Amino acid sequence: MRKSVLYFVIGTTISFIINYFILNAEVGWQLNLFYGMAFGLGWGLAYFVDQPKWKLHKKMSISFIGIIILLIIGRLFFNSILVIPSIIRFSTVFVAYYLIASFKQSKSLRQ
Repeated sequence: MRKSVLYFVIGTTISFIINYFILNAEVGWQLNLFYGMAFGLGWGLAYFVDQPKWKLHKKMSISFIGIIILLIIGRLFFNSILVIPSIIRFSTVFVAYYLIASFKQSKSLRQ
């Protein structure tokens, strides 16, 4: 659980720094932070559900809960159009984690 939170914090920080300071995305720091949180949440949740004993439906349910959390938080502060890229980032990072893990014989990045 600690590593999942660490991945969330590091992913959020790195994504925010890249988007806000390096790419100079002109959407405001609040939206850049939200997009960074979506990126960090993707990595953190992907690592969290990377449990060999868990069934696929449990892993996908938890990822769906992550998407719902992004939707709720995003709708509280932004409009729906601005929330969609956060879901795309979350999903892309989540899939990328398992794509990278698929190259390992254990099919997990934890081992």
